[in-house]
Amino acid sequence: MYKRQVADLEQTGRRLQRATIAWNVVEVGITVGLGMAAGSLALVAFGLDSLIEVFASLVVLWHMAGTEVEQARDRRARRLVGMAFAMLAVYLLVASARAIWVGDEADPSPLGILYLAATAIVMFTLAAWKRRVGTELESEPFLAEAHMTFLDGWLATGVLAALVVNAVFGWWWADAVAAAAVGVVAAREAVELLEG
Repeated sequence: MYKRQVADLEQTGRRLQRATIAWNVVEVGITVGLGMAAGSLALVAFGLDSLIEVFASLVVLWHMAGTEVEQARDRRARRLVGMAFAMLAVYLLVASARAIWVGDEADPSPLGILYLAATAIVMFTLAAWKRRVGTELESEPFLAEAHMTFLDGWLATGVLAALVVNAVFGWWWADAVAAAAVGVVAAREAVELLEG
């Protein structure tokens, strides 16, 4: 691959990471705010997960900025992201179990439904683009973060489905189950990052 092509791909990669960060920063505010207003643990969980996604994108930008990637720095970055996912997983699993135990009902959130539908489309699009750029750059950190963005799209879809069934059928427990699912995914990511 020519140096100019690599430089162009790296520039595209940085733009994609910045776009992901910008979307996720807004997403944290919107989903946590809507979640608190509706009493939806699933929306709050999704917002907290987005906060970790911001951190992961910042780590990839940090790697792209350096001329050399040190293995110790790689490990430290992975551990930090892994610990953040682990803390999120514990919080969500405990909070979900509590919500189901006490029968905590979330109100319907039409704005949350609309926002998560848009988020799923944006995340799947960004993930596909990042995967292409990461493959061409042969960058493991970039490909790992592309996988995280793809996962974020699936999480948005899952939480969206829970919000819809709660709004349409009144299945109040779907909200807590969706939050627990986000917790399980966060736990899996934590294990992979801490072991990898």
